[in-house]
Amino acid sequence: MLILVFATIGCIVVGVAIIHVLWKLIDGLRIHVIGQNVDLKEKFGSWAVVTGSTDGIGQAYAHELARRGINIILISRTLDKLIKTAKEVESAHGVKTKIIAADMSEGKAAMDKIKTELEGHTIGILVNNVGANYTYPMYLDEIPEKDLWNLINLNIATTTMLTKLVLPQMKERGKGAIVNVSSSSEGQPWPLFTVYAASKIYIKYFSEALRIEYQQHGITVQHISPAFVSTKMNDFSFRVRNKSFFVPDATQYARSAVSTLGVTDTSTGFWVHGIQAFFTNLCPLYFRVQIGCIMNKTFREDYLSRKGKEEAESCQKKE
Repeated sequence: MLILVFATIGCIVVGVAIIHVLWKLIDGLRIHVIGQNVDLKEKFGSWAVVTGSTDGIGQAYAHELARRGINIILISRTLDKLIKTAKEVESAHGVKTKIIAADMSEGKAAMDKIKTELEGHTIGILVNNVGANYTYPMYLDEIPEKDLWNLINLNIATTTMLTKLVLPQMKERGKGAIVNVSSSSEGQPWPLFTVYAASKIYIKYFSEALRIEYQQHGITVQHISPAFVSTKMNDFSFRVRNKSFFVPDATQYARSAVSTLGVTDTSTGFWVHGIQAFFTNLCPLYFRVQIGCIMNKTFREDYLSRKGKEEAESCQKKE
């Protein structure tokens, strides 16, 4: 009798596991292969705001949304880069652009400027992409205090306050989309990127709660959690800076991620990252944290080794 009970429990556990795997496979195919040809302009509106839009994923998002006929409001810190990106977007896709030069790490002062600049524009899509990371994997006491404040302001405060800024008009129209770009580091504590990873789990929970708050008003809140993408943010190690099968470039990533908007509320944005996330989450949390720590120590060694060589070469040239 006892053997039969254990056998039944075992069958149930295996059955649930199989169903879970099949569901993830079907959902992945639905999102990344079958997809839906969503008219983003019709569904959400004709203007999109993209923060951190002059480099990396943000710039690629701006181009991809513009490719779909959406006018783009570019927000970033450096005016020259904004002008250059705006011209490229207009030339490539024939849409309108507006630029707002604001250092969002400054908090309220920057947000007041953005609020003024956005007056008169009906925002259909907000892409909260701007963010900061460590220069390389570091222990908390090594990080300059100013850098920590910048990271917290950019990764948490800016996303929160800019979302609050556009919600009233979306609520009034009964449509709109908030896209919050997080990171796969949200999946577990991430030693040596401790504050960065903690800020990303904020984005995840913020998105999930906000989605429920505003679903009755027809507002889509999408949470995107990419793994490594070939951008300047990953300059600390050649292992994740160079494009590969597991590390797409920003254009490749954005094209995939934007295609999930209006299809799913949460996604890694890229099918390979989805597979990585699935198998990573099969591993118990304790082991994920330990593996992450080992990986980040390797990245740290890569960076310090490279900097040491650069300093040695610089000294030789001076001699």
